[in-house]
Amino acid sequence: MPIRGMLRFADAVSSFEDAQFVVVGVPFDKTTTFRSGARFAPTVIREASLNFERENFEHGVSFGDIAVQDAGDLYEEGTVDEMVESIEEEARRIVSAKKFPMFIGGEHSITPPIVKAFGEISCISIDAHLDYRDEYQGLKNSHACAHRRIVESVGKGNAFAFGVRSISVDEKVEGALYADAFEIHEKGVEEVFDRMLAKLKRKPVYLSLDIDGIDPAYAPGTGTPEPFGLTPWDVRYVINKLGDRLVGFDVVEVCPPYDNGNTSVLAARMMREVMAVKWKSRTVKTKK
Repeated sequence: MPIRGMLRFADAVSSFEDAQFVVVGVPFDKTTTFRSGARFAPTVIREASLNFERENFEHGVSFGDIAVQDAGDLYEEGTVDEMVESIEEEARRIVSAKKFPMFIGGEHSITPPIVKAFGEISCISIDAHLDYRDEYQGLKNSHACAHRRIVESVGKGNAFAFGVRSISVDEKVEGALYADAFEIHEKGVEEVFDRMLAKLKRKPVYLSLDIDGIDPAYAPGTGTPEPFGLTPWDVRYVINKLGDRLVGFDVVEVCPPYDNGNTSVLAARMMREVMAVKWKSRTVKTKK
């Protein structure tokens, strides 16, 4: 179960019973392989969220009207596998209550257990890396295996990675749907994303934003930076295109020790973008 911290995500003042969105921090980076420090991200992203106005004028919504609870952070549970089990348990608590989970990593190993808690959905991972190894350094729940674990959970044809620009020679990519950043830059995010989205078999979509999917010029504070990435506008297009199809979201791999502050601000803003878009799609549907 999460533990309440002193600092809450901005405007997250609702109870669990009343909330539509539930924020959970997972300060975990035990399988990190290059730069460590993603465990500090939940606190720093919460701090960054306090920077923004309550009103989101481009969507015509106010966060004073959006019901958000900050459930605090999960304790680190022993081994990597035990931590993954704890994350899945917490995700099931939120999903079974019909809430919209907003997880803050931590590393990308937190995503597969969250997706598993939903059952029959689709998943999109914005990521510089395909992360399709069967295991890495003896761990099946490594952050380097995240997309493979997701595909195993939801099934082939129900997941794709977007913005990829790093694939290891030992990754067996059969069955892995992905769009690379080079094609996205050449053809445009709208054309490539819309084509990939049409391939998904299931309509409900969980979106995972590995912050290294965004170019390090915009998001330098990450554990494994890769040049030639997506722009924040590209990610914003993805969020807005998905709209009411969104059922959950996480942002992972923000690494504050290597940040000048703008990566955490960007992560917090993407969280608020997801909430605004989902909230607006809900209110629009109600009016019809």
